[in-house]
Amino acid sequence: MLRAVVRSLLAHKLRLVLSGVAVVLGVAFVAGSLVFTDTLGRTFDDLFASISADVTVTKKTSYDTGLFTSAAPGTEQGVPTSLLPRIRRVDGVADAIGDVQTQGVYLVGRDGKAVGGQGAPGIGINFSTANPELSSLTLEQGHRPHGPDQVAVDTKTAGKADLTVGQRRRVLTPSGARTVRVVGIFKFGKTGGLAGASLVAFDTASAQRLLGASDRFSSISIEAADGVSADTLKRRVLAAIPGAYEAKTKQQLTKESSDDLQQGLRFFDVFLLVFAGIALVVGSFLILNTFSMLVAQRSRELALLRALGASRRQVRRSVLAEAVVVGVLGSTAGLALGFGLAALLRALFGSFGLELDGPLVFSVRTVVWSYAVGVVVTTVAAYLPARRASRVPPVAAMRDDVALPERSLRIRAALGTLLVLGGAAALGLGAAGAGSGSQSASLVGAGAALLLFGAVALSPVLSRPVLAVLAGWLPRVFGTVGRLAHENARRNPRRTAATASALMIGLALVTSMSVLGASTTASIDKLLDRVLGADFVIANQVQGPFSPKVAQQARQVPGVASVAEQRFGQAKVGSSTVFLSAIDPAFVSQAIKLDFVAGSAQGLRGHGLLVDSSVADAKHWRLGDTVTVTFPFGGTEHLRIGGIYKPNQAMGTYNISLRTFERAGFAEQDNFLYVTARDGAHLAQVKAGLKKVTAAYPIVALKDQTEFKDQQKSQVQQFLFLVYALLVLSVLIAVLGIVNTLALSVIERTHEIGLLRAVGMARRQLRRMIRLESVVIAVYGALLGAVLGLAFGVTLQHALAGQGIEVLRVPAVQLVVFLVLAALAGVLAALWPARRAARLDVLRAITTE
Repeated sequence: MLRAVVRSLLAHKLRLVLSGVAVVLGVAFVAGSLVFTDTLGRTFDDLFASISADVTVTKKTSYDTGLFTSAAPGTEQGVPTSLLPRIRRVDGVADAIGDVQTQGVYLVGRDGKAVGGQGAPGIGINFSTANPELSSLTLEQGHRPHGPDQVAVDTKTAGKADLTVGQRRRVLTPSGARTVRVVGIFKFGKTGGLAGASLVAFDTASAQRLLGASDRFSSISIEAADGVSADTLKRRVLAAIPGAYEAKTKQQLTKESSDDLQQGLRFFDVFLLVFAGIALVVGSFLILNTFSMLVAQRSRELALLRALGASRRQVRRSVLAEAVVVGVLGSTAGLALGFGLAALLRALFGSFGLELDGPLVFSVRTVVWSYAVGVVVTTVAAYLPARRASRVPPVAAMRDDVALPERSLRIRAALGTLLVLGGAAALGLGAAGAGSGSQSASLVGAGAALLLFGAVALSPVLSRPVLAVLAGWLPRVFGTVGRLAHENARRNPRRTAATASALMIGLALVTSMSVLGASTTASIDKLLDRVLGADFVIANQVQGPFSPKVAQQARQVPGVASVAEQRFGQAKVGSSTVFLSAIDPAFVSQAIKLDFVAGSAQGLRGHGLLVDSSVADAKHWRLGDTVTVTFPFGGTEHLRIGGIYKPNQAMGTYNISLRTFERAGFAEQDNFLYVTARDGAHLAQVKAGLKKVTAAYPIVALKDQTEFKDQQKSQVQQFLFLVYALLVLSVLIAVLGIVNTLALSVIERTHEIGLLRAVGMARRQLRRMIRLESVVIAVYGALLGAVLGLAFGVTLQHALAGQGIEVLRVPAVQLVVFLVLAALAGVLAALWPARRAARLDVLRAITTE
């Protein structure tokens, strides 16, 4: 049987390669996502491993804020300089230094743009020691900075800015911009990699002034004496410092940071693996079709094997063995393609500022999962054809034609109906808002999955009546050729359904994303028209914090009535970590239009808190209730609810005043500025004055209302383009499925094609017949997909209406374009099979059994 399997594989190389393409693309997603996240993890692990100190002392936080906090601590949240001599006196301490670090520090390049200000943070630090046991910085050129006008920069930043020692450049800091001289270039850690971040180093005194507290460090790094373990030193240091501070070993800090990173990377894993799953599900139809047709074409051969003594189990195993070989070869090619996908992802994230240094990581788990997924999917998809092959009776080898047993479609029809009804019910509940926004979206997702599988089950039943309508006009337009194409498309409903289902899934997802994207952009327009009261918005180009001096200078621009500062942070309410917004109660009503259910914006004053009505209803809060809020840097406060407003995406769900924000220990840095012009002021002149202010701060951008809307919509479009690009691969697999089905169908109908040519059908007519058959199948799958995708998109918009997607917008023109492209894909898919059919030798085709 092994020899028979090998001979069969060699005899059907092209067909198996076409089915293997589906495995290649699906496995490429799996391998690419694993390689990319492993590389991302390695990059940050190298950063964490660059921590040189054996023990580090910091101010305690009220709770674990994770690796990426939403706001920096204020000046009072560091470690007093008075602790440094006390720590140096602890038994077992070889050396100790104070470290200073603050965000929002960027070097300005010759082009006037901030170097490294495209996603990753710009960090200011102190270059306090050359001790390699305590410093992660290794001086490569020049010397360490001395005085407020000297800085050193990391090698990556120096390379991007084309810097050499001795040059003078501007530096942006939280306290404003200044001109400095670059006196040194250093490497960070062993590799110099910073994941896109930029480092600007000052001497310690200058860095402390930059932080705004000359009597504080951000942390203290400690080197253990010979023979003293890090754990022992940690216990001794803890005994010598006040309880408001904590000490952690290098191993402990590295592990905590790595765990937080893995938590944050789950999104990338899930996001990419979802598309891997889509590609593999779509590909399974291609594999199922391929093996079904191969088994059908080899029915007499299989009957001969049975007649020669092969058992049913041996026949079944021979077909599955072919599937395993396809799975192994496809997985191998998918691994290689996955590396290419990971490289593209690295380049994409690099353009956003997240740079992954070093080679891509190739781990054992990537190999194991890739082969496991590829082989299992292929084997499962081939199981049903293999089972049917084992049922070929030995006596069939004596007949000229062998028909494989066909099961009734009744069971599929009943199962499909149940799935469709269940999916429709889930979609209805999701659209009706049965639960929170995330729960409603989950219901829609579950309903969509059930409907898709239901449509796949019902597709053979639906194919005959639907194709009768879709292809009914072919005989009238194309005569006999059209009639033959019509009948060929309807001849085998299972095969047609399997071929069309792959395209149906891809088009359903693309259509639903189109509806959701169009609804989101329309909702952004409506939302900003309703909630944005300011004439201009100033924000960091990467959504990070920036100097409050921008607001101070903007207030001095002629024609400006008010500037409302908005800052972001996080806090804990009960057991949940929540997003926090802070804004000045004096100007919030001018900047953002709020629809209050109870109270007013003035409820922010003092220890006030504003919450949106969805949170208040869920927690049964009323005006005047007291809410206990735990801040990461400033302990716990009891805030009084001074206002409840209808959900407003510009404000978020929890809002405090700027004074409360500063009292909570957050740094005085802004995230957004909402600028309102005076009545009667010329907006163009006000904008010109504001541009002069922002020109001095390359990391911030000024937008009027129209530009701000376009920016928000462009971010949605960028995400949708990424989703479309990934979904195109599933559509590509579906088109390959049509190619494969038609190619195998030509081989299966070789005798029939020979007879058609013998009775006078021209090669051109034969090619047209196969093209029409392909177009009908493609349009059938695309039409089902468009209908399902429309249902998914509409219900998902209803489910997310409470999350800001309030407007339903169906891109009708785009949907028509999808159907036209599907028809064009059918034409292209038929080119090679049609050409192959037209070139068949007539006499040889007639004699083929």
